[in-house]
Amino acid sequence: MDNKATQIVISYINDHLDKGDPKPEFEVYVVWKCKALQNWKYLISTSLYDGMYYELTYNGDKKEWYLDAYKKFENKRIALNN
Repeated sequence: MDNKATQIVISYINDHLDKGDPKPEFEVYVVWKCKALQNWKYLISTSLYDGMYYELTYNGDKKEWYLDAYKKFENKRIALNN
């Protein structure tokens, strides 16, 4: 399943790269994964500097994958007042 999940992300990225730019080399890695019954959930990132991360869900009943692509806009510390 890990190989299939990373291949889906690689294919998605290659399909969405600017065709006029040289194809960059990059690594894909699984940040987190979970299996519940026949279903899988993956959070995947890459070494590209594009701020994207990917959520993949495998529905074991339907034998289908679903891909969500996200872009991180901000990481901000929120201090709690005690």
